[in-house]
Amino acid sequence: MTPRLHCARLTLTDFRSHAALDLDLDARPVCLHGPNGAGKTNILEALTMLAPGRGLRGAGLMDVARGGADGAALRPRPWTISARMVADGETLALGVGAERTDAGVRRVARIDGRAASASELARAARLSWLTPAMDRLFAGAAGDRRRFFDRLVLGRAPEHGQTAAAYERAMRERQRLLNEEVGDAAWLHALEREMAANGCAMAAARLETLERLRETIAQRPDGAFPKAKIALEGALEAAFAEGRASADIEDEFLETLLRGRARDAKAGRTLEGPHRSDLLVRHAPKDMPADQCSTGEQKALLLGLILAHGRALADDPGAGPALLLLDEAAAHLDPARRAALYEELLALPGQAWLTGTEIGLFEAFGARAQMVGV
Repeated sequence: MTPRLHCARLTLTDFRSHAALDLDLDARPVCLHGPNGAGKTNILEALTMLAPGRGLRGAGLMDVARGGADGAALRPRPWTISARMVADGETLALGVGAERTDAGVRRVARIDGRAASASELARAARLSWLTPAMDRLFAGAAGDRRRFFDRLVLGRAPEHGQTAAAYERAMRERQRLLNEEVGDAAWLHALEREMAANGCAMAAARLETLERLRETIAQRPDGAFPKAKIALEGALEAAFAEGRASADIEDEFLETLLRGRARDAKAGRTLEGPHRSDLLVRHAPKDMPADQCSTGEQKALLLGLILAHGRALADDPGAGPALLLLDEAAAHLDPARRAALYEELLALPGQAWLTGTEIGLFEAFGARAQMVGV
């Protein structure tokens, strides 16, 4: 039987517009409704702070504090988020927050009261989300699509975030040495070796996620949301797709970095590597690039991809169900497709959270969802 996941309780203290919030919940989808500015998205953002990274808005540690970016009249204060997650019948208490120290403010994370890493939190509560800012993802910059796909990778490989961060740190330090013309060959080689090892690990994790998504999409019959043809554009990902040995790919990337030092120094950035890969998406029924589809078709493709990711995680023995957070997704769908979305969400083993300005947007759920006024 497929395991299930839901948030049974969520409490916020001094987070964004919420001085205090305490929600007791069951396993049904959660529909947050209320006027613009009431704080619905803030609740979703609070959940995403349990995941690696900086949440759905990419905010700084104290920007999310009440009195921070959203409340300049108040003095920012440390914030806390607590969630009681029920995973396949077992309950875990998760917590994140900002804590003042002698050196300033630091992020803290706990599971059942003990200190936890971001990867441990991610394994305890997988999360996936869509926001209105992602509506033009396919027509935007490659970096946005890459970050979106890396977030999908994190769902099944929480260590991917640490690997990517290590790669970025080594790349920045290498570029600093190149820019300053520091001719320490041993230092540069060590950094490039670190970039090659972590870059190959990133590419391998991306490709595995891609293949699982493709399998899940192929197995699903046609429905309200068009199927997507997906691919990754990147030299390392292509090498892994060819079935080549990881050690050989790593050595070749290391050689590429060595040969590219002069060029990268002149350009002021590293010109080759997994930090430049791109996610390519096509509308399968029309066999059309996603960026050439209508705005509505792009939104439907994106929703279909996120739903497929939820199914892929649930069916993956190395992963598990995820909470799916959809910010203002229902408002842009016609009634038939909205009802189809709700049926898809109800079929997933992970709890869905949705926001909307009107409770009527969630009418097709009936009693199968819980309505929370904000």
